[in-house]
Amino acid sequence: MVAAVNRVTQNLVLTLLGCAVLRISAFSTTYLNYVKPGFRPFLIGAGAVLVILGIIGLVQSFRQKESSSGSDGEAHARDHSREPTPYDLTSQGSGDPAPYDLAAWHLASQGSISRGSAHGGSGDPASRDGRAPGDEDHAHGHDHAHGGPRIAWLMCLPVFAIFLIAPPALGSFAASRDDTPAPRSQVLSAFTPLTGDGAVDMPISEFIGRAWDDDKKSLTDREVRLTGFVVPARKKGQWYVTRMQIACCAADAFPLKVAVKGIEPPPTDTWVEVTGTWIPQTFGKMPNGVIYPQLSGRSLAKVAAPDEPYE
Repeated sequence: MVAAVNRVTQNLVLTLLGCAVLRISAFSTTYLNYVKPGFRPFLIGAGAVLVILGIIGLVQSFRQKESSSGSDGEAHARDHSREPTPYDLTSQGSGDPAPYDLAAWHLASQGSISRGSAHGGSGDPASRDGRAPGDEDHAHGHDHAHGGPRIAWLMCLPVFAIFLIAPPALGSFAASRDDTPAPRSQVLSAFTPLTGDGAVDMPISEFIGRAWDDDKKSLTDREVRLTGFVVPARKKGQWYVTRMQIACCAADAFPLKVAVKGIEPPPTDTWVEVTGTWIPQTFGKMPNGVIYPQLSGRSLAKVAAPDEPYE
């Protein structure tokens, strides 16, 4: 019985886990807080497989439970119908007791009484407390049958956490760590010219690449618009507009930062659009650590967090 209940619990947890994966991938964009958009078909497929396997397991478990209950009932009925009498006190064909049966019954009775007296009571320890032989083992097993399934329900806590308090995308706490690795070097060394008038919407990664690696200095005197969240800086008079970049999932994320000057920073983790121009930097000697490009801010607007928070 305990094994059957455990199988039901396992299959139920499997079904709930599949539903949680489908909820964040098929019916919302929450999965973008953890992985890149290209993983959506795989998440939907994995969630569907988990749900199907869990439902199949539940159906099989309930069927096995019903069949085992029916078999136990039939066996119990057969045992009662075949229960023999200890001694037949009547002789065949008459109502008078058979002398040899009476003698055998008397000897057996005396032997059981003697064995019980030697131990201070009945010979069977289970019979002393009103239970039939074998009931003690059944009661002992029954006492422990409920602990396992109850503890197994704790496995549902991570599933409920996904449903109720799905973790948000990485923010300023992850971006401001001291052990943050340096941004990866840009593979692209030739950038296309910036065309058109007015501010150019630009990913932060492209702005960093053009600031450090563009030999033609295409950012010079060009107004750009960057979107990211606010991260405070240790240096006074500036703050960072930041975007996290991932290669696969949130576990390998690292921050892309641009130092903004000339505008008071909004509260930390606020998503903003910052418009300004690039501030060229020259170094007589390259300083230690990570150097972030700078932007002279001209205007700022608060915006809602995008569905896809990573670059």
